[in-house]
Amino acid sequence: MEREKLVEEIARLKEERNAIIMAHNYQLPEVQDIADFLGDSLELARKAVNVDADVIVFAGVDFMAETAKILNPGKTVLLPTRRATCAMAEMLRPEHIIEAKKKYPDAPVVLYVNSSAETKALADVTVTSANAVRVVEKLDSEVIIFGPDKNLAHYVAKQTGKKVIPVPEYGHCYVHRKFTLEDVERARRLYPNAKLMVHPECEPEVQEEADVIVSTGGMIKRAPEWDEWVVFTEREMVYRLSKLYPNIRFHPAREDATCIGMKAITLNHIYESLKDMKYAVEVPERIAEKARKAIEKMLEMS
Repeated sequence: MEREKLVEEIARLKEERNAIIMAHNYQLPEVQDIADFLGDSLELARKAVNVDADVIVFAGVDFMAETAKILNPGKTVLLPTRRATCAMAEMLRPEHIIEAKKKYPDAPVVLYVNSSAETKALADVTVTSANAVRVVEKLDSEVIIFGPDKNLAHYVAKQTGKKVIPVPEYGHCYVHRKFTLEDVERARRLYPNAKLMVHPECEPEVQEEADVIVSTGGMIKRAPEWDEWVVFTEREMVYRLSKLYPNIRFHPAREDATCIGMKAITLNHIYESLKDMKYAVEVPERIAEKARKAIEKMLEMS
């Protein structure tokens, strides 16, 4: 089916199903263009609380769709393809948290939303890269168990001065791990007037060279402060920023900084998802109830 016809059919099915399309900033441009709401993990979680629709088509990775379902147990949440997974979320298993709690029984468990519903159920509170520092600062503890991203854990520890225990020790995002000091040097050389905006999932040595360290939502807020930026995060964020600010120049730090899980979703997947009502996301209520408390606590604290 041609793209124009696909877009028409998606619009028709959305109306027929009373559906809304929510999409993350890392989605393909064609998906971003048809989304009813675009955002980072925090913005999407907030939006998911009061969605005025019967069906949510979630153009993001699986843990995001799970979060939407946890916050909207009475609605149908669809993940357009089962290939939309997050390698980082899969690195954290419940036993990692259980073992850490044995060593640090009084430490609260803070989990990045980039985690499964099963592990969220063991958390005291969840966070995103946009609010992690603020939430951890508010916790009445100087020792925090934090998973699954070790680089975000490093950033939170540096900003708060608290002892942050990463679980697992090797947790990371393979896309953000690609960025190196060589990329920083190349960016400074090719774009001498540009500033560097760096996601906190990047390695600590890359964070040290940043002009600003921010989530993707933070990148949108901070972009008007300067007229040229090199963007150290998933490549498609440059598309989002360029659409919002056509008079500001944005350069991807690496053309190959692409998330396979995010890129798994196409217009055709969204069309088929709405047409066949697939793939419905389900979270067992015993897990959802506990995970919901951790997510709602995050929304209250941020």
